[in-house]
Amino acid sequence: MRSPALKPIPPQPSPAAGDGLPFRIAPHNLDAEQALLGAILINNEAADKVSNFLEPRHFFEPIHGKIYEIALRLIQDGKRATPVTLKTYFENEEPLGELTVPQYLGRLAALATTIINAEDYGRAIYDLSVRRDLILLGEDIVNTAYDSPIEKPPQAQIEEAEQRLYNLAEKGKYGSGFLSFAWATTEAIEMTSRAFQRDGGLSGLSTGLKDLDYTLGGLQNSDLIILAGRPSMGKTALATNIAFNVARAYRTRKNERGEEETVDGAVVGFFSLEMSAEQLATRIIAEQAQIPSEKMRRGKIDEREFHRLVQVAQDLQSLPLFIDHTGGLSIAQLAARARRLKRQKGLGLIVVDYLQLLTGSSRRSSEGRVQEVSEITTGLKALAKELNVPILALSQLSRQVENREDKRPQLADLRESGSIEQDADVVMFVFREEYYVARREPSITKVEEHQKWQDEMDQAQGIAEVIIGKQRHGPTGTVRLQFQAEVTRFSDLSTPDHMPARTR
Repeated sequence: MRSPALKPIPPQPSPAAGDGLPFRIAPHNLDAEQALLGAILINNEAADKVSNFLEPRHFFEPIHGKIYEIALRLIQDGKRATPVTLKTYFENEEPLGELTVPQYLGRLAALATTIINAEDYGRAIYDLSVRRDLILLGEDIVNTAYDSPIEKPPQAQIEEAEQRLYNLAEKGKYGSGFLSFAWATTEAIEMTSRAFQRDGGLSGLSTGLKDLDYTLGGLQNSDLIILAGRPSMGKTALATNIAFNVARAYRTRKNERGEEETVDGAVVGFFSLEMSAEQLATRIIAEQAQIPSEKMRRGKIDEREFHRLVQVAQDLQSLPLFIDHTGGLSIAQLAARARRLKRQKGLGLIVVDYLQLLTGSSRRSSEGRVQEVSEITTGLKALAKELNVPILALSQLSRQVENREDKRPQLADLRESGSIEQDADVVMFVFREEYYVARREPSITKVEEHQKWQDEMDQAQGIAEVIIGKQRHGPTGTVRLQFQAEVTRFSDLSTPDHMPARTR
């Protein structure tokens, strides 16, 4: 309970929008603020219950926020926060009605009863602060829409409003703090159980390629997976194949609580910064219909092939694969759009094609490309953890690969490799020997050399290697796949002497 003498200066009412409407005071609860501060002053352990989410700015009454801030500072320095120790910080403050601030501190402590409800008081104070922030945010949105500045078209205003709303929603999340080892072991066993019960023994999303799944264990939630390669190696084709396979496998069911939960596959968000949505769709349709996309573009198909294309296109329309082909996206814009898709559709996998086409903040870009790419990869890794989904990001390789006799890429070949290699959980390279062998064809008049070259082509034709150069949770090594260049399709390699993978 609270004495009337405890009342601080009454808050000033703020007018509602429009003339003639009654004045409205922003939502607040002075009783909860006084009760919490009193509890902290009589027992500093009460601060431990709220300090991980409650900040001084969340208090409606400014003097309450200042009392809370100084009390926390003293407690964090290993000192006691009492009316006596706080007194010296407030001797020059304006009186609160009939009481000086030091007297007010003593009254807060004298009338406090228990710390049991301290967290409840803190949550009430925080929730009311969020409501006040929502009011201010809404007013800003209305004012900006009325002013309609030239540099802020409606779409930019919407994205800014979404970002501010998301930031507001996340302000109270400071992580879960320390977790017991018992909780961690339970989660580990549950992950192992899911892998044991699932076809293929995977704990992550299946790529649809058995040999790749065997080495990776699937695409793991919260992992940043880099897929790199030189031009024409097929990295976009592989990413598109994986995205399609994951979306095609998407299945849900209702759990005991009546909620939809994912059984297999996932909703896929594909950020295509280089190719248009139509080009990606053409690739997927060509792959599924087994008709070269070149023939589709030139219209060189017969009636039977056309009907097959139409049937495949109809079958693919219900696929939970969403493509954003906006060019020049910033990492902040990509994150905002991914969060929106997560809220609306239940996003389970993000593909970014490709990393070097993203932009960072203007501050980082002014510091140089290496710093900008570092911000981008750090942002992608943070987004993967935040949304708890795997992010498959494609990356270019530097030209130094072409200067070596063995063209197989290495970690050092990554552009701005320091940040990319450091932030990634998995780094994979796509390599096709056939591409380089085809460009070494000797003159047909040199019979012996040409025959030797033809033997090399026969061995390399249709074979692709996925070189796993880094994997935090498993082995590195090489996975060999079949690649049909005409329909840009990767598949499992099926030969009599086929081994799943070479690992080291």
